Amino acid sequence: MVAFGKKLKERSIQEWQGYYINYKLMKKKVNQYGRQLQGGNLERRQVLKDFSKMLDNQIEKVALFMLEQQGLLASRLQRLRESHDALQEEPEISHIAYLKDGYRAVGHDLLKLLFFVEMNAIGVRKILKKFDKRFGYRFTNYYVKTRANHPYSELQQGLGAVVGAVSRNLHELQNNQGSYLSIYDQPVLPLQDPVVDSIRAAVDRLTHSTNFLNFMAQHAFIMQQELPSPQDEEEAVEEDKRYHFMSLLLNLVNTFLYMVNTYIIVPTADDYSMSLGAAATVCGVVIGAMAVAQLFSSVYFSAWSNKSYFKPLIFSSIVLFIGNLLYALAFDFNSIAVLLIGRLFCGLGSARAVNRRYISDCVPLKIRMQASAGFVSASALGMACGPALAGLLQTKFKIYKLTFNQNTLPGWVMAIAWLMYLVWLAISFREPVLEPEESHSTSKDSNNSEAVQDGNLESGIKQPLLITSEEIEEQIEDEDDSEEASEESRAPVNSIGAAYRLLTPSVKVQLLIYFMLKYAMEILLSESSVVTTYYFGWSTSSVAIFLACLGLTVLPVNIVIGSYISNMFEDRQILLVSEIMVCVGILFSFNVLVPYTVPQYVCSGLIMFVSAEVLEGVNLSLLSRVMSSRLSRGTYNGGLLSTEAGTIARVIADVTITVAGYFGRDMLLNVTLLPSLVTCVVSIVATCFTYNSLY
Repeated sequence: MVAFGKKLKERSIQEWQGYYINYKLMKKKVNQYGRQLQGGNLERRQVLKDFSKMLDNQIEKVALFMLEQQGLLASRLQRLRESHDALQEEPEISHIAYLKDGYRAVGHDLLKLLFFVEMNAIGVRKILKKFDKRFGYRFTNYYVKTRANHPYSELQQGLGAVVGAVSRNLHELQNNQGSYLSIYDQPVLPLQDPVVDSIRAAVDRLTHSTNFLNFMAQHAFIMQQELPSPQDEEEAVEEDKRYHFMSLLLNLVNTFLYMVNTYIIVPTADDYSMSLGAAATVCGVVIGAMAVAQLFSSVYFSAWSNKSYFKPLIFSSIVLFIGNLLYALAFDFNSIAVLLIGRLFCGLGSARAVNRRYISDCVPLKIRMQASAGFVSASALGMACGPALAGLLQTKFKIYKLTFNQNTLPGWVMAIAWLMYLVWLAISFREPVLEPEESHSTSKDSNNSEAVQDGNLESGIKQPLLITSEEIEEQIEDEDDSEEASEESRAPVNSIGAAYRLLTPSVKVQLLIYFMLKYAMEILLSESSVVTTYYFGWSTSSVAIFLACLGLTVLPVNIVIGSYISNMFEDRQILLVSEIMVCVGILFSFNVLVPYTVPQYVCSGLIMFVSAEVLEGVNLSLLSRVMSSRLSRGTYNGGLLSTEAGTIARVIADVTITVAGYFGRDMLLNVTLLPSLVTCVVSIVATCFTYNSLY
């Protein structure tokens, strides 16, 4: 993999070469600072002062050129505006075409300028990251905060006007054109010009604005490409060919149905277990059986999606249909074993890994964030609809020898839903054309690297005689480049060992936090029916309403956090506060001395659930930043690792509920909350230790 310094040189616009940041110079200075500090020839304060001054000068060079180009674009828009005004008096079709071409040309040049700024912005971010890593400082946050009115921020002031002028005038010309062409040639709704979509996507990518859509998309943990690449029209066409709206919709429906399937049994699992002769706390095993199977299904579905998306989804639907059928029939068979086998089958049909991979690989970049947010919304809606639907299925009747009641109806309803989905899938899904595997290129790269190593060995004897001190220094920098490149390689990770080696302490802490929040949420949700029945005598409908209300808080909370809170505070600050709030919710949930009341249970559960939901989005956002880019693709990708961490947490939580049942129902609440509290405290301590690396 080519290092960033070489990428910057390769992807730079030739006529603007002299206006890019001098990444090689800055990297060389960082290495010099390191040697001078080790030799005691320089003070740390002087290093910070010199580095800041050098970085300011480099950014000023870029910013001044950017403003100059922005002024040239504004002048061209002004001339087009004058021609546009003249068009109102003497409309001509040829003149309209000329103006449209002119505005498109300005749009394309604006895209080129955006690409120039974006490459420089990435270079600045990388050199700051390199500086922090080399000296153990957290200089990045200080530098960004003290440059709040950074030259890059001026980009937003002028870009809004340029983008608005291009898009508004192209739209107006499209409407005017209808006056001069045949009505049969005029579309009902004028289409948005592609250049405007490209500009807006580039602006969003450059400014990294944290809004509700972005925050929601982070929950999906679908990693985006860091380095931009100006797409040719041919590449855009190929990307669009892979995208099929109905196939995306089917993936989102699969996500929704699976979450409904997961939580629809929660309000009645304890009652179902007791009707089959088992203890009420066996509901933990019944609910957790699905998560146990999901541990394995996530891996083979992730591997399967390397070759196909349609076949895994078909297999998933069939297995889920069978699993729900067995779950419904367990009552008439009077068999707890059939009940558990049915839930295991449901877990084996978990295709969330396929849903994630489809969005990551087959959805165009310009709408990938919307698709990711759709994935999260479908999950949240399914979490709320599952218990709500269970609350509505309060009836009892028999058809022949089959029993339909509040325990079996969730199985029957979901079996029918998956059968209908299977038919829809078979009719409407379109298998995308998969990219050729990179095995040949990988082997070629390895051969090239071996050849380079052999060449180095052969010339090793001559080096001390022929290489100057400057060349040796450049060679050391190239080695730094190769190290950086190896860290940022995009080669897919297809083995557990390779994935584990990429887990830095920061990544491990983030996975621990994800484990903790999923454990706490599963304890709250899975034992809710048993706890509320024992302490408050709640009916199945009451439990269903409580769980549905918890699920309905997901979207409003994310709107508040994504639109407001995340714009006011850093992600790591929100992360730590959310962890503390989860801990407060757990502490408040314990039944100690005073009689346990409904307000205490509801308030503590709400605090715990909402805080964990906020924590999930921020945690995955930070995880995507501190995790190696190699984990964005391949079988053992970051999405799979986070899913496995969360699934293991759910399995352990459900087993804890069943084991705690042996101490009696009066001890169930405190015994299950204790591991949650310990895990939460450990995660808070671990976050404090790695806090400075979470940026």
